Amino acid sequence: MYSILIVVHVIISLFLIAVILLQAGKGGGLADTFGGSQMQNLFGTKSTTVLTKLTAVCAIGFIVTCISLALISSHQARSIVDNVSIPQAAPVSAPQANPMPQAKVPASVEPAQQGGASEVK
Repeated sequence: MYSILIVVHVIISLFLIAVILLQAGKGGGLADTFGGSQMQNLFGTKSTTVLTKLTAVCAIGFIVTCISLALISSHQARSIVDNVSIPQAAPVSAPQANPMPQAKVPASVEPAQQGGASEVK
């Protein structure tokens, strides 16, 4: 439905542009360049009213398709940005009061007992 409406909207837009360009302005303009006087002869002496009515019909169709497309797109998915997951930043730890590195204890040395004297086996 949405793609069909877009195609109709584009066709109406192009037709509206063509009808507006065919109308004779005050100085003739682009209408006389592309045979606007021939268009007036085709529809008879009342061609200006025919082109004016055709312009009004195309404009109404353009507005209707614009509003329809806006309503349909508002009911669909919101945005691609809504589907993207944003990674959370890791919490920053507070700096230590003592910036000196601690000495590493070799794994083979056992810690001394709290009694002060070591037992003999």
